[in-house]
Amino acid sequence: MNWRGLTPVAFMLLAACGTTQRGGYYQNDGPPDKTPGDIASTPDAVPRIEPFISRANRPYVALGRSYTPLTTDVPFRERGLASWYGKQFHGNRTASGEIYDMFAMTAAHPTLPLPSYVRVTGVRSRQSVIVRVNDRGPFKSDRIIDLSYAAASRLGLVGTGTGPVEIERITHAQITSGEWRAVP
Repeated sequence: MNWRGLTPVAFMLLAACGTTQRGGYYQNDGPPDKTPGDIASTPDAVPRIEPFISRANRPYVALGRSYTPLTTDVPFRERGLASWYGKQFHGNRTASGEIYDMFAMTAAHPTLPLPSYVRVTGVRSRQSVIVRVNDRGPFKSDRIIDLSYAAASRLGLVGTGTGPVEIERITHAQITSGEWRAVP
């Protein structure tokens, strides 16, 4: 096994969304020092068919737990608690190798293929957003997805930090057919 190739991935995973909570946020994480005035009008991510990144979709261990990402284009639906991540990670590399932008419509999920697109719907508000999953996390057992600050803002989760959501993966077939545009 090539352990050198795993070292950067393991470092990114541990540096990502699995930090210890202090105060109201993870370590030094939190909202930006200055929030763009139009954050609520950030448009949804536009799904497109992208090849999965093999190095980002290998089984891995984070904080003592093993994860095996999905590596095929299959439907996926999950209900649970969403959280968000902000300025501590802004500008750092994601598990996909991209730079995290807390003002983009992105998210982190422990096992969805990277990249993927998901519709995230607030259970209480029934508002939904479409985000591009390009990172791994959250690594807290009670959370199913970590949203960017922009996505959390659109769903009204910034103030509370977490909230119940339902996520549904948008498949390549739904992208090709345009079915993803249908309002749930």
